[in-house]
Amino acid sequence: MSGSEDSIVQFDNVGLRYGTDREVLSDISFTLFPGSFYFLTGASGAGKTSMLRLLYLAQRPTRGAIRMFGHDLITQPRPALPAFRRRIGTVFQDFRLIPHLSAFDNVALPLRVSGMAESEIRKPVADMLQWVGLDHRRDARPATLSGGEQQRAAIARAVIARPEILVADEPTGNVDPEMAVKLLRLFEALNRLGTTVVVATHDVHLLRKVPDSLIMRLDKGKLSDPTGALRYPPRRDGKG
Repeated sequence: MSGSEDSIVQFDNVGLRYGTDREVLSDISFTLFPGSFYFLTGASGAGKTSMLRLLYLAQRPTRGAIRMFGHDLITQPRPALPAFRRRIGTVFQDFRLIPHLSAFDNVALPLRVSGMAESEIRKPVADMLQWVGLDHRRDARPATLSGGEQQRAAIARAVIARPEILVADEPTGNVDPEMAVKLLRLFEALNRLGTTVVVATHDVHLLRKVPDSLIMRLDKGKLSDPTGALRYPPRRDGKG
């Protein structure tokens, strides 16, 4: 794909099918650039979650090419993929918190996996829990947290290590509107530090909350990009 030297993600004619069913994603081509903020929208069943599964490397495509961090992921052996996944923060719709760990330990997990010293972990995790309004629930296990609290813990865990890419599937679906805006501001702050953010949502009101965001629309497994914004680096000077 031309003009993609500075990209962080490239999809080229990607297709995905499960088993022998028809393709759930067809001829998907786009380029994501470092430090940009994208919303992925589309009706229920359009393929948003499948697209995200490809982005956070939980699924290999049936056809086509994917490059990420400058590497061809299609040819990477499976043992190499965890190293790539550690550079990606993921917020799942079903949270996927570890049941026997406290909220604090769930959020701290990416830092511990990266080898950070325990003495250096306490403050950033405490600050993050305070930011998402869970400082008073730091010792609670997931089963005792409400749906909204679990969502906030999952988001805190996804962003704590400042990933190069953040992929979030309906991240504001279980919180009130005030907290939804606060979480979006957290994503924006991470984005300003250089993280490429991709947020899947069906809430059109959220799209207006991040003025510099770009919009990817899926319709029945095909990507609509009428502006061409996904193929060229976004302009940060307001002229493009």
